[in-house]
Amino acid sequence: MTVARGAFVAAMRQVAATVTVVTTDGPAGMAGATISAFTSLSADPPSVLVCLRDDSRIARAVEENGVFCVNVLPEDAVDLARAFAGRFDERMPNRFAGLDVSETRFGPILPRATAFTCELGHRHVHGSHAICIGNVTDIFDAGEKPLTYMRGTYHIVRPKKA
Repeated sequence: MTVARGAFVAAMRQVAATVTVVTTDGPAGMAGATISAFTSLSADPPSVLVCLRDDSRIARAVEENGVFCVNVLPEDAVDLARAFAGRFDERMPNRFAGLDVSETRFGPILPRATAFTCELGHRHVHGSHAICIGNVTDIFDAGEKPLTYMRGTYHIVRPKKA
């Protein structure tokens, strides 16, 4: 038995998520997309998990390229998050245009992002999404506070005062 889709979506809107952009580069070309489904999976071996809509350009590119980079966006990068969310594809077909990225063989590292470069270890489709497990090959720690998303809007993280 499963819950109603609407109830599930409403409940998930209450869960804060770090805003990340997954990038990739290789034989399928360069691609990038904003996602909220990213988490650590294991420290032994260091690995992360991202979920990508299975019928998306980014999912196809990650599968073909066999590599990806997870960019955890800094708290003031709302415009960057929106640009990679695809809402402006007609106006801005090249999401990387004008960005000062650091090129890696895994995909671009975005400005001031904490990044995890990964080799695709495993891919599993469940429902509408591909669960991609990445074996982390390197970390670029920008030391920035992360941007988060909850209830349909962006938020910043602040410590609770005791």
